[in-house]
Amino acid sequence: MNSLIRHKGWTWGFRTTVLLYFVILIVLPILGVYYNSFSLGFGAFAEAVGDPIAWKSVLLTLKLAVIATLINVLLGTMIAWVLIRYKFPGKALLNSLVDLPFALPTAVGGLMILLLLGPGSLIGGLAESLGLPIVFHQPAIVIAMVFVTFPFVIRAVQPLLEELDASEEEAAYTMGAKPSRVFLQIILPSMLPGMISGGMLAFSRALAEFGAVVLVAGNIPGRTLVSSVFIFGEVESDNPVGAAAVSILLLTLSFLILWLISLLQMRGRRS
Repeated sequence: MNSLIRHKGWTWGFRTTVLLYFVILIVLPILGVYYNSFSLGFGAFAEAVGDPIAWKSVLLTLKLAVIATLINVLLGTMIAWVLIRYKFPGKALLNSLVDLPFALPTAVGGLMILLLLGPGSLIGGLAESLGLPIVFHQPAIVIAMVFVTFPFVIRAVQPLLEELDASEEEAAYTMGAKPSRVFLQIILPSMLPGMISGGMLAFSRALAEFGAVVLVAGNIPGRTLVSSVFIFGEVESDNPVGAAAVSILLLTLSFLILWLISLLQMRGRRS
């Protein structure tokens, strides 16, 4: 069997299949977006990108994605720390629930937020009575983004904590180092690559979120209309050039984020 797989014909066939898969499912759709955005010329592209509603939706998406990413980095690092360093009843269940946003349709996640925090719910009604509405406002969008990107930081930090040599911490404590100093000088530098790469992935994923956001955002231009919902509206309005132009901005930003993650991972391997 091994000799059959190593045969040049099989090797060429495997490589060709992988390349075709990559080209058909990834490269061609991306090229199609770029082509459609410039199909009417650069002037139409610039006009679509310069549209105040489109620009405000992109800026709002960036702002809320940054907030969601910061929350995820903080909470994700804490949860990863608890899952690795402590033993408690229900730990296995909690560890399996971390991946729930990956398995759950994002629209279901949005519905859960709507039912839990909507105006008709106990929490949502209490928040509205205090003048702090959640659903159909920016806080709901941030919550939706945090939900769908929840696992990234946790799963990036966990293996780094598992690989951390406990003898370094013990040696530091033996030499009289305080817990805060041990954390800042030994533990945090080990977790930092996972926090950064996981945070970047969470940010990139939050930029493109649609299913959960569309159910809880008010879709008010300049206030709660995020770029993914704006793109959907442009497609429904038979304006593919406008939708593709905004898509290019998000797509290019995602490419840059993935390139930075690869760069960080390469530097981490070298060090």
